[in-house]
Amino acid sequence: MAGWFGAQIVHTGRLPLFCFFVAFVVGFGFIRLSARLIRARVRWWPGNVIAGRVHVHHMVFGVVLMCLGGVTELAAPLGSVAWRAGAGAVFGLGTALVLDEFALILHLRDVYWSNEGRLSIDAVFVAAGVTALLLIGVSPVRVGDVASDRWLPGGPGAVLILILAVLMLFALAVVTLLKGKIWTGLFGLFVPLLFIVGAVRLARPGSPWDRWRYRDRPGKRARASRREERLRLPVINAKIRVQDLLTGRHDQPVTADRRPSATAEAAPPAHQAADGRRSDIPR
Repeated sequence: MAGWFGAQIVHTGRLPLFCFFVAFVVGFGFIRLSARLIRARVRWWPGNVIAGRVHVHHMVFGVVLMCLGGVTELAAPLGSVAWRAGAGAVFGLGTALVLDEFALILHLRDVYWSNEGRLSIDAVFVAAGVTALLLIGVSPVRVGDVASDRWLPGGPGAVLILILAVLMLFALAVVTLLKGKIWTGLFGLFVPLLFIVGAVRLARPGSPWDRWRYRDRPGKRARASRREERLRLPVINAKIRVQDLLTGRHDQPVTADRRPSATAEAAPPAHQAADGRRSDIPR
């Protein structure tokens, strides 16, 4: 294991990325555990961070850590792996705290334990998956070959072919995303064949492509809806079950408080909340 770590992580210059990944996973696991303990009203857990009448969400601390890690990385001495690794760990921890509340940032309201809050879990899984692929040496489409492609035999013709290939992949990626196939578009960066599959297959119901191209094609829209129900919904339901197992149910009411707490006493009454929502709901 030590030999593999040295050969695949240290000697390849991926130690900062490895520290980022570990801190990201550990940070997400800790903050989700904390949120679930707060939601369950566990007596010995400290609870939410309250500053006066303001509930300080953990994404605030995440932004601070990301700024600290980013500036440290930029200020690190050239060639200092230790500095870069430490900065990567700080940045990874901050990224975990921010992405865990990605849905709140998107909706500009507290949807942490609602169905909309599952988007945060999707964002974390995407970030973790892409980082893991980069960590094991899988790079996006031809990124590692760009330098060598510049010196291909054939002169301008080879460069023109390269440019056309990149443009074609970009066009296929745009069509795939417009058809609502986010995951296909994401992993198409690593497996270009997926771009072709996503661009050729029917668009998802409700996607921009569906609204623009299927408006006068009820047959295609009906086929897309049937395919969504038959193929995609079972996968989505399975993903939701895994998410709920790992991070807690996002469609259940918060357990009623059974004890007084310093956090609850410090928070204002529900009817005094500045934004009109209950201020005593943990998130």
